Amino acid sequence: KPSPPQAGVVQLRLYTIDKGRLDDFAAAWHAGVYPLRSREGYRIPFAAKIPSTNQFIWLLTYDGPEPWEKKEAAYYGSAARAGLSPDPALWIARPEQWMVTPVVALPGATR
Repeated sequence: KPSPPQAGVVQLRLYTIDKGRLDDFAAAWHAGVYPLRSREGYRIPFAAKIPSTNQFIWLLTYDGPEPWEKKEAAYYGSAARAGLSPDPALWIARPEQWMVTPVVALPGATR
């Protein structure tokens, strides 16, 4: 029997990274964005590099209580986010993101 989907918001993000900067982006993201998002109540059950296309893909989840838009605005407006150095966003050539609905439970799901 399939696992039930996870409750809450799940967003898939796919970034095309500036040529030659994929490793720099991944290192800065892992050192800054990943721990900051975790401290702020988000979960990141998956992140990976796609070297053949110079892309970085990750899943970002949030289970509330604040609405997603309010939570994101607070995150991006925080001094901690503004202080990331290096800021991996500097190397994103093309960001794409979609809200998704899982059909199997994500690793680390609490609901």
